[in-house]
Amino acid sequence: MRLNRILLSTALVVIALVLQVCVLARLHLPGAVPDLLLLVVVALGLVYGHSGGALVGFGAGLLADLAPPADHAAGRYALVLCVVGYAVGMARPETGRLRSATVPMLVVVGAAIGSTLLYAGVGSLVGDTAARHVGLTGLVFTATLYDLLLAPFTVPLVMALARRGESDPLAEGSAVAGGDGPYGWLTSVSMRGGRGGRLGGQRGGLLVKSVARNRGWGKGSKRL
Repeated sequence: MRLNRILLSTALVVIALVLQVCVLARLHLPGAVPDLLLLVVVALGLVYGHSGGALVGFGAGLLADLAPPADHAAGRYALVLCVVGYAVGMARPETGRLRSATVPMLVVVGAAIGSTLLYAGVGSLVGDTAARHVGLTGLVFTATLYDLLLAPFTVPLVMALARRGESDPLAEGSAVAGGDGPYGWLTSVSMRGGRGGRLGGQRGGLLVKSVARNRGWGKGSKRL
């Protein structure tokens, strides 16, 4: 990942984790806890693609595994968010632009359901049966509901920040210089004008040289 992606992703993940632990987890809502960290991973996966989404998801999940008051095995949520980030990145369109808000909302629903089921499945493999006592159906329903309520306020904002961070002034400058940018036609015209000026200068120089040569021949004839 590029440096601007790493810095932006780290800042967004840390802010989301702090808000989730210090605010959302203390609301004591029935069922699951609203997963703001998951929404950040979903939004970045829709912009960065499957590779970037997997890396962001793994880093965010590992940070959540190590941050207090985590009471589960380290690496469990990292695996879940890594898989979710990769799967979300596969839904990213080739142009990188989403035409409607329906696709992100559907992706949020799928991510909420998939992450809850995957987290419970990994927990059952390591001997954590907390999901059975709480009720897996209730967890899936409440997690999906809470994430859907938070998604309109978080996913578009994170995606906008990620897209803004993708703009590279150096790359844009090189594209414009090559005539591929939005003002490439203006640059190409100026380049053509420069070439024409150089050609005109060369022609003018040849003309001056020819005149000088003619004057030289005249002086030579007078000397003879």
